[in-house]
Amino acid sequence: MMSERKVVIITGASRGIGAALLKAYRDIGYHVVASSRSIGSSDDPSMLAVAGDIASAETADRIVELAIERFGRIDTLINNAGLFIPKPFTEYSEADFATMVGVNLAGFFNLTQRAAARMLLAGSGHIVNITATIAEQPMASLAAALAALTKGGLNATTRSLAIEYASRNIRVNAVSPGAIATPMHAPQAHGFLAGLQPMGRMGEIQEVVDAVMYLERAAFVTGEIMHVDGGASAGRW
Repeated sequence: MMSERKVVIITGASRGIGAALLKAYRDIGYHVVASSRSIGSSDDPSMLAVAGDIASAETADRIVELAIERFGRIDTLINNAGLFIPKPFTEYSEADFATMVGVNLAGFFNLTQRAAARMLLAGSGHIVNITATIAEQPMASLAAALAALTKGGLNATTRSLAIEYASRNIRVNAVSPGAIATPMHAPQAHGFLAGLQPMGRMGEIQEVVDAVMYLERAAFVTGEIMHVDGGASAGRW
């Protein structure tokens, strides 16, 4: 039976930006399908937790199948799960490459393809990709070529899918954060990361959430890459 309330899928939902997005969507009345490797079950009837490796196509199948079985619809997909491994380019291992491509690209591809098929049947939908400003504005002090390769690819496909689906009432946008104070970053690195932002501080999780929630409401916005990076994408500083 199809729910009258909208449904959002959020990946990487167990902590950091993903956990904050889960709360934000629940606060505006959405049912939430939350996925991560380690997410636990919930007593909330409006939340469905799906544990699994987002790099696996089988996980994508389970997420979509369980979302439809439980709520009957998929209105929004937030591709939040991501991995960041900063290293000099020649020091990346084959395992680093496989892991980052698996999470950042295969995870996006498998789940988005399945969710988009459902949105096309429904005649509407919204996809938001969480990318990274370092992919567009590289820094000599932070080597991160695999982030550029994978997150930069998400920026490109955001625009491509936005055009492909614009006439089908499916919007595709991205939020591109700078250094955000999430559990991904050790506290001892915060000073260094703050110094990489033109505003001289790290961003807060809520600031990324605010950008996603704006895009959720902005019915005439598609193909947008919204930077939440303290000015890092604007140029040199």
